[in-house]
Amino acid sequence: MAEDLKDCSVPCKLPWEELEALCRCETLHCKELGVNRANVNEYEVEFLCDYKKTKEEELYLVKWRGFPESDNTWEPKRNLKCPKLIKQFHLDLDKELRRHKRRSNPKRLDKEVSSFLTQKAKLRQILQSWEARLNDTCNHPGRIFVLNEVDLEGPPKNFTYINNYKVGQGIVLDEMAVGCECKNCLERPVSGCCPGASLHRMAYNNQGQVRLKAGQPIYECNSRCCCGPECPNRVVQKGIQFDLCIFKTENSRGWGVRTLQHIKKSTFVMEYVGEIISTDEAEKRGQVYDCQGSTYLFDLDYVEDVYTVDAAHFGNISHFVNHSCNPNLQVFNVFIDNIDERLPRIALFSTRAIRAGEELTFDYKMQIDAFDTESTKMDSSFSLAGLTSSPKKRIRVECRCGSVSCRKYLF
Repeated sequence: MAEDLKDCSVPCKLPWEELEALCRCETLHCKELGVNRANVNEYEVEFLCDYKKTKEEELYLVKWRGFPESDNTWEPKRNLKCPKLIKQFHLDLDKELRRHKRRSNPKRLDKEVSSFLTQKAKLRQILQSWEARLNDTCNHPGRIFVLNEVDLEGPPKNFTYINNYKVGQGIVLDEMAVGCECKNCLERPVSGCCPGASLHRMAYNNQGQVRLKAGQPIYECNSRCCCGPECPNRVVQKGIQFDLCIFKTENSRGWGVRTLQHIKKSTFVMEYVGEIISTDEAEKRGQVYDCQGSTYLFDLDYVEDVYTVDAAHFGNISHFVNHSCNPNLQVFNVFIDNIDERLPRIALFSTRAIRAGEELTFDYKMQIDAFDTESTKMDSSFSLAGLTSSPKKRIRVECRCGSVSCRKYLF
């Protein structure tokens, strides 16, 4: 019987840091937890809660990692080996003092100020945890960062990060593309490669930049093609390539997204991903979203208005991209494995060079005219949130994009 149990294991119910703290309290050494004879008496500062200054020294109220707040202790600055946490504490403190119209650090902080600093430190931990979960979930090379230096709002509730369309009830994706036989799709396309087979032009140049006009469809190579993953006609399917930051805006526009890297003109940035639903279901949800003043419904009306993408509860980083009447992102319809023209993938490309640190935006009420008078398929109206519902019931949403060409209202 004992032999049968020798490989059994039971999951521990305590977090890793609490186990480490227990080892230190009991002066136990544990190789797996990194607690040894040399560091058993060292404790890790989780965050700083309060501050006071005496004639002799500066003191900080320390929250120790793995210990409850009832075990917080006042420690002199000379005992602390956490310069980054001390710097962050004073940045938060200075900002809060300016908000209260004070300039210099007092000898002792008011309860209101120290409470805010504690909440801010806890929020930062929550956002770091959310950031880690986002990066564990996403399947693209570009990393996601999260920052809120404006208020105490945490991650959105009832939102799940997804990488691809989530197919709603009663919707089937089954129209597979036919693969090409090219060895070099850009320079020597066979029968026009995948775009040519669909009677369209190759979308990209040799740098992967889109060279089509807005409104023209993009047909990429797919899983049935003979070309490999480095084919220049595979861009959108490779996912987000840039490091992006979800940040809280300072002018009541909620969360936004900024790029942390320079983006060249006509470059793929991200897809608009969400749950694919019918227009009838979008009509019902749109009325609810209208009342909330939210904007997450994207009509897939490339050929006919049959389906809508809802990114309210399931989506990727595009869920957080704000509107602008003068945007730096442009929408393109993309077809890869599924060539059902009623269900294009929605890709956002840069309209110009975008500087590192600049916010990413697109026009929620984008209108694209036909580029070819002989083709009626190119007439597209890209619209978001509530535009499927009755105009009489629609609540007007004020636009805060701040651009010179601002239309003043989103809808």
